[in-house]
Order: sequence, then structure tokens, then C-alpha cells
Amino acid sequence: MALTLYRNGSIYSSADPFATAMMIDGNTVAWIGGEEAADRQAERADEVIDLEGGLVTPAFVDSHTHLADLGAVLAGEDLSAGRSPEDLVARLRELAGAAEGQIISAHGWDETRWATGQLPATEQLEAAAGGKGYYLTRIDKHSALVNQRLLELLQLKDITPGLVHGAERDKIAAALDADPARVSAHQRRALEHYASRGFAVVVEMAAEHLGGKPALKALLAEDDPQLPEVYAYWGQAVSGADEARALADEFDSPRLLGLGGDLKVDGSLGSRSAALREDYADAPGERGTLFLEPEQIAAHLVACSETNTQAGFHVIGDAALDTVLDGFDLAAERIGVARLQAGRHRLEHAEMVDEASRQRLLAYSITVSMQPRFDEYWGAEHGMYRQRLGERAGQMNNLAAMLSAGIPVVLGSDAPVTEVDGWATVRAAMRLNQPAGRISARAAFLAQTRSAYRAMGQASPYTGQLVIGAPATFAVWSASELAVQTPDERISSWSTDARAGTPLLPVIDEQIPECLRSVRAGITLFDALPVRS
Repeated sequence: MALTLYRNGSIYSSADPFATAMMIDGNTVAWIGGEEAADRQAERADEVIDLEGGLVTPAFVDSHTHLADLGAVLAGEDLSAGRSPEDLVARLRELAGAAEGQIISAHGWDETRWATGQLPATEQLEAAAGGKGYYLTRIDKHSALVNQRLLELLQLKDITPGLVHGAERDKIAAALDADPARVSAHQRRALEHYASRGFAVVVEMAAEHLGGKPALKALLAEDDPQLPEVYAYWGQAVSGADEARALADEFDSPRLLGLGGDLKVDGSLGSRSAALREDYADAPGERGTLFLEPEQIAAHLVACSETNTQAGFHVIGDAALDTVLDGFDLAAERIGVARLQAGRHRLEHAEMVDEASRQRLLAYSITVSMQPRFDEYWGAEHGMYRQRLGERAGQMNNLAAMLSAGIPVVLGSDAPVTEVDGWATVRAAMRLNQPAGRISARAAFLAQTRSAYRAMGQASPYTGQLVIGAPATFAVWSASELAVQTPDERISSWSTDARAGTPLLPVIDEQIPECLRSVRAGITLFDALPVRS
């Protein structure tokens, strides 16, 4: 196999924190060391790449994404730039003028960023759509604006037009995803985007209303080695072992990680469908929606545990988390705590976790997938969290408490809800609006690399890091300054001393490192390295 030497940079490796060079032999890391030794390695290399001070790290893993929805946004079906109802109407008019078909589908409006918070009138939207059907999803994907024309085209006349939520929104989304070719094209566009951002693995959260079964089957069957590797969860509840086994067998892929992901226990805070213990601060009398009861959750957990299938659930609100944990208690009565612990079951989001709930999570060895950029988007003093929850917002997304309690945590984007950017996720985790919840850059980085592989059940101790014998899965970055960064600036300053012996990461202030190359198992997925003469 070809030998490629990367040198004259910084290699993020626990095996050698001061390494400046790395040799790749085909699909494996063959050597890591310093410049003096690199001179000797260069003599046997087939190719030598001068990093010119660049940084090489393990490639990122996004532990929670929606590829088809992301691909649609990347194709231009984006509403996120709007800052008023008028902006939404104007954007709909633009999309209607460019649309070739009879349906306009777009994503990303967020009324909590508008001055009034009021949605545009139906008459305004209808006029902008020009007689076409429209499906305009809120940024959280849990509610959407739809019109009568869309419902007629999809033959869903039993749904009332306007703002739709829950099961109705899911039914519309599933109908729109009935074209596997369209979904597949969006998925590929999204994967190419991930490669350009230094990702080599993504975890797709699929369901009937999130891409659909045919598209996920095709995605898992293809596994194009020139794109990031895809693992997936299928969000469908089961009531028995035979049903769980049959459903998993439908996909016939080792990269189907389990039955869960966005298997919804509740909705979202933005749409006021996250299930809360107390009323919404801005909607007295409302406490959100529960889609599953403890008995259904317990049945799903037992079925998955008995078939060695990882189970998972979408959980946002504190009442929803109570419901899930009550389901775990019921399941434990039937099959025992040890059986549940062995299942490595998992929760997505879990934004409202108090100390008592953390202890219950720990007791069942539950892994939690979190999105720190949610806090960046909505956690500020006058942000959406504060609008919806009041003082309760101050206890959300406490990454430090989760990790300190010993709960396995991985990080993701929930794209297209937040943008795909691993370093921005690191920065968000270091800058949570509540200082007590912040974690170090290293902890946030590991939660998107090595820890993410562990959460997927990868047995190899080498995945997610750069050591001799590890898979050659990495990214090259432009990074001018490196340091060890923690929420405590005194520690950060001290740890930049070489004697600390800790691998360094980019200093992420306003500037985010640029991906220059991403590699999966020795195959280049994306390349923007300067060509040398």
C-alpha cells in the first residue's frame, strides 16, 4: 500500500502530544513522531505532504443528524435568515417563483427571533405561494405552516391547514418523503457537506416522517467509501421481541445501531410541545405533549434488550424525562437492571435534567446525546428558552454536571436545526450561557470523536484517535494557535506550557478552523490542501 507522510504540523495524538508528523500506510496510521524522525520516514514515503503548520485530528462524528432535511436546506430550501413575518412571506414568494413543481418545501423559520413573534396571515402566505402548495417547517422541525393546496396534492384532506404539530405534521412529512430518489439526492448532498467540514461518520436519525424506510435502506446498503460513513437509528416503537427482531432484519445492515433516535416521547420547546412538569412561562395552562406512556416505553426497552438491540428516545422536557425513566423502572421490574445496563440504551437531547434524574440515568447506564449549540441559539438572557421556561432555563443543558456524574455524553448538531460545524460545537460547549454547565475543549472534542464511537458500540480501542494501528480516519485543519482550553482561564493559560504534556486543540474565539482535507480509512473524502509545485 502507498505510504503518505504528513509533516511540519501538529498531530493531535494522546500517544505523542508533541508529534508533528504522521505516516499513513493505506488505511492505517503507521507512525507518529517529530520532525527529526520524519526526515528518515520521508525516505520511504511515496508522498510527502507539508502541513505548513496545520493541525491533524481524528475526524469528527456527528451523533445526531437528519441528512435528507439538511440536504434540502443546502439545496436552497432555507428560511432561517428571516427576521420578521414579512421576511418569511418574501422568501416564500422567491421560492414559489423558482419552484418547478406544485409543492414548495422549506425549513427554518423561528418566530422567537422576530420582533413581534407573530406568524404571517394565511392570506399573505397564500398570495406569496401563487397557487402552489407549501410546507414551511419551523427550525425545530416539530411544527409547520401548510395550506389547503398542499393537503389536496398529498391527499391529506383530513388535516386542517395552518400551523400543524405532532402526528399531523409527521403524516405530511412522511407523504413528502415518499420519493426515495429525491430523499437520496438530498442525503448525498448532505454527506458531501459533512466531508467538507471534517466529518467522517454521521449518525442518521430516521423514521417514517424523517426520510422514510426505503431511503434509509438504500443509504445503509450503499455505503459509498468516498463519503462519510453512515450509522442510523430507526424511530419506531415495538411491543415485543419478535417485532423488534423483524424490524431490525428489514434493514439487514450492521450499521443500523438500534430502534430509537427520534422515537418521540415529546416534542420541542420552541413549538411548546416538549412535556413539562409545570406550565410554559409564556402559555399558562400548557405543558406540552406526551407521545408515549411509561408502559409503551417499558415494552420497547424489554423487546430491544431481549434482542440485543439498542433502544433510544427523543426527550426534551423534564416531564418527558420522568416518563422515560418511569418506563425504565417498569422494564427493570421485568428483566432486571443489569439487562437494561447491558443494552447501552440512549436518549437524544435530554435538555432538562435535575440531579435526581441524573442519578437515575446513571443507574441504568444510559448514554445521552446532547446539542450544545441549542444553548448558543436559544439560551441567552432574552432567548427562546427564557421566554418558554422563565427561571427554569438556567438549569438546562448542564454538560458539566452530566459528565461529572459519570453519564456517557456524546455531542451532535441535530442538523439542519443547527449548522454542521464540529469546532463551533466545541466552542458552544465551552461558552454555555450558564457557566456552571461549561466543559473543556478537550471534553467537547472527545464527545465528537472517541466517545462517539464508544456510544455506537465500536469495540476497537483505536477508533476515534490517532495512534499507531488506528484507522486512517482524520481531518487536516488550518489552525494558527493551539492551546489546552477549559472554562477556567487560569488552567488554560497554565496548560499551554509544553510541560503539561496534553495534546493541543485550536484556540476557538471568533475564527473557526477551516477543513483542508478529510480522510476516511485512507480514502480522501474532501481535499482543499494547496497544490504544491
